[in-house]
Amino acid sequence: MPTLIRQEGYSYAFNADACATCGGRCCTGESGNIFVRREEIVAIAELLGMEVEAFMAQYLEKRGYKYSIKERVVGLSHDCIFFNREAGGCDIYAARPLQCRTFPFWDYFRSRVGELKQECPGIVDA
Repeated sequence: MPTLIRQEGYSYAFNADACATCGGRCCTGESGNIFVRREEIVAIAELLGMEVEAFMAQYLEKRGYKYSIKERVVGLSHDCIFFNREAGGCDIYAARPLQCRTFPFWDYFRSRVGELKQECPGIVDA
């Protein structure tokens, strides 16, 4: 029986076992932002064995006053630059940003559960 993850204030639960079957839909699809904080930038650079400035120049884009991880266009999809389609997962999983770690429990989806269910097969009614 799968372990369901629940978050207070959300009308759904998440079965993380479904991640193995979906092909990374939360890391691909429409263009968007994956914002990173300074401490996350440092952690990812360290994981990759890079200097922070080199990492920022190669993998980040300035969006207003924030930094977002770059995307790679694959067909009609916009993939996170760290999403590895061949492996079906994240190349920086151990240091992934908070935004990635908290998916699918984003404020955006509180009132858009139907949209979330289309994106993520791990969403179940609480």
